[in-house]
Amino acid sequence: MSKRDFYDVLGVKKDSSQDEIKKAYRTMARKYHPDVNPGDQEAETKFKEAKEAYETLSDSQKRQFYDQFGHQDPSQGQGGFGGQGFGGQGFGGFEDIFESFFGGGFNQTARRGPQRGADLRYDISISFEEAAFGVEKEVTLQKMGTCKKCEGTGAKTQSSVKTCPTCKGAGQVQYAQNTPFGRIVNSRTCTQCNGEGSIIKDPCPVCHGRGKKQVNKTINIKVPAGIDNGSRLRVQNEGEPGDKGGPPGDLYVFINVQPHEVFTRHGNEILIEEEISYVQAALGVSIEVPTLDGKAKLKIPAGTQSGTMFKLRGKGIPYLRGVGRGDQHVKVNVEIPKTLGEEEKELLKKLAEIRGESVESAPKGLFNRVKDALNKNS
Repeated sequence: MSKRDFYDVLGVKKDSSQDEIKKAYRTMARKYHPDVNPGDQEAETKFKEAKEAYETLSDSQKRQFYDQFGHQDPSQGQGGFGGQGFGGQGFGGFEDIFESFFGGGFNQTARRGPQRGADLRYDISISFEEAAFGVEKEVTLQKMGTCKKCEGTGAKTQSSVKTCPTCKGAGQVQYAQNTPFGRIVNSRTCTQCNGEGSIIKDPCPVCHGRGKKQVNKTINIKVPAGIDNGSRLRVQNEGEPGDKGGPPGDLYVFINVQPHEVFTRHGNEILIEEEISYVQAALGVSIEVPTLDGKAKLKIPAGTQSGTMFKLRGKGIPYLRGVGRGDQHVKVNVEIPKTLGEEEKELLKKLAEIRGESVESAPKGLFNRVKDALNKNS
């Protein structure tokens, strides 16, 4: 079966950037992933097809060969790109064979180009309320920055940057070698300038030739409402600077939410526990309970049992990427007094008489039965 063009598979143009290719692949991966489409063979096939296309086009070396030869790998006889071919080695074998003859891989013949900067990590701690409603935090990062003295060149003066005398600025050196295929001229990265094509005679006294130095940078981090403990925020281009004009890395901010003394979070729902007396549970009562928005009235109906849950709608955590909020749940615990005064005992005995219950002769009096019932439901 003939393979579709990798660019058509991802729906991108042949001159698309790596970011465009990555974005297109992520869109297709989310759409056709087997976990999203269980049992769908067509979706699984498209997912594998997109994965194969991305693995080739996201690699600059593989992409270059694919653009030149398509699915037909020159290292293979009748095989396709990425399969088994010359010497049973596939694409890797093609490179390995040339390396054994020519003394180096393809990567060694390329001059160093722009390189992306490293990513950074920063941990911040926020309160329960800040996580619920969002907050903006000012943080100071220690990272490498372009040296202002030399403007990133690493040289004391522009005149101290000299063309490499070994490679004459090419970044590569060539040499001839006899192989079974004949006399081959091969290229290697220049070891004197490390492929830069130039050397610095007099380095910058501030950065010592690195072109970078450690700096402190203060930035504002916007923490969205509804974020949870352990979440990670990505701040683009706030990582280490790139080399040779390459883009900077990203900053990843890890969130630590401090526990609350009253509220317990479960997703977008929050829970609190309130205690009421056994008299209030029997007769009913209206109490004030804390919420993230302040105090709220909660009506406890007569006959409420210990452990009963009440719901305050829309008083929970805001949804991180949506509209509205979760709910707040209030668990009512009925408190049984450990000791009673004489007047309280007499009142309970009188209540027992009214209800036709004998406190004196019964194995367990009214108070103890009430206590056991409440404890059973708690």
